[in-house]
Amino acid sequence: MTDVTLSAPVWVSPPGHTIADILAERCLTQAQLAERMGFTRKHVNALVKGTAAIEPGTALKLESVLGSTAKFWLTREVRYREALARRQELKVLERDLPWLSTLPVADMVRYGWIRKWTSRTEQLAECLRFFSVASVEAWNSSYGRPLAAFRASHRGEAQMGAVAAWLRQGERMAGEVSCGGFDATGFRRELLGLRSVTLQSDPAVFVPVLKQSCAKHGVAVVFVPPPKGCPAFGATRWLSPGKAVLQLSLRGKANDLLWFTFFHEAAHILLHGKKLLFLEGTEGLDPKLESEADGLAADILVPPHYGKRLPYIGVSRECVVAFANEVGVAPGIVVGRLQREGLVKWDHLNGLKVYYRWKEQSQGSA
Repeated sequence: MTDVTLSAPVWVSPPGHTIADILAERCLTQAQLAERMGFTRKHVNALVKGTAAIEPGTALKLESVLGSTAKFWLTREVRYREALARRQELKVLERDLPWLSTLPVADMVRYGWIRKWTSRTEQLAECLRFFSVASVEAWNSSYGRPLAAFRASHRGEAQMGAVAAWLRQGERMAGEVSCGGFDATGFRRELLGLRSVTLQSDPAVFVPVLKQSCAKHGVAVVFVPPPKGCPAFGATRWLSPGKAVLQLSLRGKANDLLWFTFFHEAAHILLHGKKLLFLEGTEGLDPKLESEADGLAADILVPPHYGKRLPYIGVSRECVVAFANEVGVAPGIVVGRLQREGLVKWDHLNGLKVYYRWKEQSQGSA
């Protein structure tokens, strides 16, 4: 990661100081310089003080009269103006420091999303770069306002900054995924084939298959660990008309929840508009759209003709495993379906589920 700092020197020297030094060395006055350059004394004085900028034409005249090159004088001017701008930016960032406390900075650093800085203003600047915005006001427009449609989770743990950071990291990761153009027919067909992938318990096996299969049809699948304050299980939105992001957090950790969330988000991509953001795990979602996504996900995992038999398959471990083998999905998925429909208790048969956790490393690989 390239180090970038907004630190500016306490004193920023204008190019005019260099002009004044050369005049002193050559025993020239500002009046003599003005005469030789064809400028007024007032303009030369402004150049020396730094209140007038060195334009390309001025740089050429300085090259002829004082020496060095026009490029030297223009570079000196650009660096001076940049330093002044950075000094002003530091003042603005100091004003916006309270915003930093709304973000899960510690987790963002731990996951390797951003670099840790000792200066709070530099840390704030780092976070703005992470979100690709120039100011906190721009962040509020790009992230705060859209997320305002989603309320806190039932447990009251959702924090807008944490959710925004999680979504942004998903965007960054998805941007690096090479995808074909979105193909709804091909994607739906691919989803039916991915049912069998649920039988794989090792993420090192099923995650690459999942990503490659979906990317062919314009869907970038990304796994992003949720920072503290982000209750989302999954999210779906569109980076462009031809590329969707399907983001998973592994909240809940069990394979039935992982796969149901994946197919639920995939259903949103197939069924609903390209301008909508779906953020599962928070309130504020359209119940009708959620019900449609739930229905398609359930039907893909356990097709309706099998689903009708669920109340009669028995609730022993052996019966559930036999039924899952017949359907062609992981037994944990059947357990989750039985639990959601109230056919077994939530604490029953959980031994048939597979559980995942994030590795303790910078990118949070599953």
